[in-house]
Amino acid sequence: MRRLDRLAPEQAPEKSKELLEGILGRHGGAGDMVSTMAHSPALLQGYLDLNRATKRVKLPRALSEKLSLAVQEWIGCALCRQAHADAARAAGLSELDITLARQGASTDPREGALIAVAVRLLAEPASITDADVAELRDLGWSDRVIADVVGLVTLNFMTGAFNLLAGLEPQAKAA
Repeated sequence: MRRLDRLAPEQAPEKSKELLEGILGRHGGAGDMVSTMAHSPALLQGYLDLNRATKRVKLPRALSEKLSLAVQEWIGCALCRQAHADAARAAGLSELDITLARQGASTDPREGALIAVAVRLLAEPASITDADVAELRDLGWSDRVIADVVGLVTLNFMTGAFNLLAGLEPQAKAA
């Protein structure tokens, strides 16, 4: 059940109005989450900046979607899970890949280790040890990739938590 209303630019605080108008000018529309985030100019600006920044991560798109699926499964945001499952299919992942990612696993042991660390960063960040980072490095992951995972987890937490708080849910797909 929706708890926060989406805002049109003219209803939003001034900074959010500017941001929404920019989005509308570039894309012709703003999604439900973004229009609802407009209640908080700081949150909306932070989301847009972090979203833009994570587009430059050093991860293949398919792996990025696997990480997002694993994290969103833990968070419990149905809207995000649906969006990332759709994006994963568009990136060429199979239904098995998507199912495994939602379980925090992968058929590729290198990816599985990275996914496991991503979920632990969300669920219990203080549990990450020197040995965990050394294992990722031993598996060939660069420090840049390891650091990028933090940004991706953070973005997923922000969107999932916001959608749950706001009561945003997936729309029923047309049959």
